[in-house]
Amino acid sequence: MGYGHQRTAFPLKDLAPEERIIAANDYPNIPEKDRKIWDNSRRFYEFVSRFKRVPFIGSGLFSIYNQFQRILSFYPKRDLSKPNFLLKQTYSLIKKGWGEDLIEKLKVRPLPLISTFFTTAFMAEFFKYPGEIFCVVCDADISRIWAPLNPKTSKIKYFAPTFRVTERLKLYGVKPENIFLTGYPLPVENSEILKDDLRFRFLNLDPKGRYLKRYLPLIKKYLGDLPLKPDHPLTLMFAVGGAGAQKEIGIKIVKSLNGKIKKGKVKIILVAGIREKVNHYFQKKLKSMGLARSKNVEIIFERNIEDYFQKFSWALKKTDILWTKPSEISFYTALGLPIIMSPSIGSQEDFNREWLLELGAGMNQKNPQHTDQWLFDLLDYGWFAEAAMDGFIEVEKMGKENIKRIIPTL
Repeated sequence: MGYGHQRTAFPLKDLAPEERIIAANDYPNIPEKDRKIWDNSRRFYEFVSRFKRVPFIGSGLFSIYNQFQRILSFYPKRDLSKPNFLLKQTYSLIKKGWGEDLIEKLKVRPLPLISTFFTTAFMAEFFKYPGEIFCVVCDADISRIWAPLNPKTSKIKYFAPTFRVTERLKLYGVKPENIFLTGYPLPVENSEILKDDLRFRFLNLDPKGRYLKRYLPLIKKYLGDLPLKPDHPLTLMFAVGGAGAQKEIGIKIVKSLNGKIKKGKVKIILVAGIREKVNHYFQKKLKSMGLARSKNVEIIFERNIEDYFQKFSWALKKTDILWTKPSEISFYTALGLPIIMSPSIGSQEDFNREWLLELGAGMNQKNPQHTDQWLFDLLDYGWFAEAAMDGFIEVEKMGKENIKRIIPTL
């Protein structure tokens, strides 16, 4: 369902035999009836995500869809274990055999099963998978559909990225002993590498030295001495969602920064993911602006999703500001990346947005057409430097290592 669940699985692949991730919707010899259910679900989600941009009727349709997946208010704390409509529908398909073929194949070698999508965890439990079943949560807060139909008797164990998720799962009826607060599994696990990247990034994020002047002891405590000069130009990455939505925002950003791009004052990375149409759209627009061969504009596009994730992760090392909708990428602020948030698509992203704002690690996007003005004002004020430090200090960075430590002990 979009990039979120697959991106979450990617850093964990070295826990699996042969570092192989199994895609529940596209494994060898998947039954056609199962593939059809997965494909229809994906197509509907992508259609609704893109259709949201249609004036009047688009937002109305998405609002109806969003009601089925919305996250209820956390307060007052109360019993939220009653299954919702989507959860009942999911289990009705499982009871008809959806996923049974996959689980029967996995039973041949019943290793601990780590799923980054709740549906496959439900399938494993329903069809009596004999090994341990783990589910990795990939949002800062979650709806009822993440917990099983009968949570009080379920054996599914959860890796939670935030304290709020641990408390939310308890309200949904999941047993406390089945919840582990690990943090989100990030693609980089060496804290010294993270510090090296942030030391250079910091110089681009605080060009006037205003944050450095106010918080030098804090910076020295967490980063040590900073280098004398940056090792890359100021770099902004704009990432399109898995459904290909919001690609127009990326081009508005480039248009606004065109002059500074041509002068070498800023570099833009446009992330098309594995979307051929989005890649072509970016190429066409860049050509019309005379930027097709500019060394200060890069498009990240790969046909293979693992190649894309790898390229994306490497590009982050020299990225200073990440502009994206508040999806699972919100957790990448732990790498010391300030996040500019484009409009949300879905209730879970509204809660990710709230989480980033509370941390001080993210901000709502301002008018993309005037990026050349407000972006540099915020840089001069030191806001992006402060957001980078807030994310780096406050958000758990070692989610993958925490998960690895838990698996062998059970």
